Amino acid sequence: MKIGLFFGSFNPIHIGHLIIANIMAENTELQAVWFVVSPQNPFKKSNSLLHEFDRLDMVEMAIDDNPRLKATDIEFHLPKPSYTIDTLTVIQEKFPQHSFRLIIGEDNLVQFTKWKNYQQILQYFGLYVYPRPGSAKSDLIQHPQVKVVEAPLLDISATFIRERIRQNKSVRYLVPDRVEQYIMRKKFYM
Repeated sequence: MKIGLFFGSFNPIHIGHLIIANIMAENTELQAVWFVVSPQNPFKKSNSLLHEFDRLDMVEMAIDDNPRLKATDIEFHLPKPSYTIDTLTVIQEKFPQHSFRLIIGEDNLVQFTKWKNYQQILQYFGLYVYPRPGSAKSDLIQHPQVKVVEAPLLDISATFIRERIRQNKSVRYLVPDRVEQYIMRKKFYM
């Protein structure tokens, strides 16, 4: 099976993440998309992150009705911070029957050459890239292992959602209903 890996903090997961994952699963040769919940992104500060298990729970709530989407906690068991190449290597060793592709936003493509062992990621896994508003163009867009997937330009951020919650404003339609209820019940981001 060909599986797309969608890495992120998902702090919280929102409809932008879900739309991208569904487009990848439904409109490419990928047969499934796995959300790889990252305990700590090497490029982001961790002080605003909810506990990894809470973020995993929210991802699972958000996708439980779609059999082509799955959440994985594989990075919870790896050294922190997690580097994508290390996670990809572990996933490929653990699931040799599958082939994996990395799903990233066009904004990350510009920074991609700064990633640890980015050449090996391109060579052995390849990238599925979705457009992001205002992203600078990268020369990597022409690389044979980079596939650009047509998707809506979404400018929804978890930062915006967290700020709305802090201001006691509605996040309805920005996150799935069950996720919103969970956030309110647990008083996350307040």
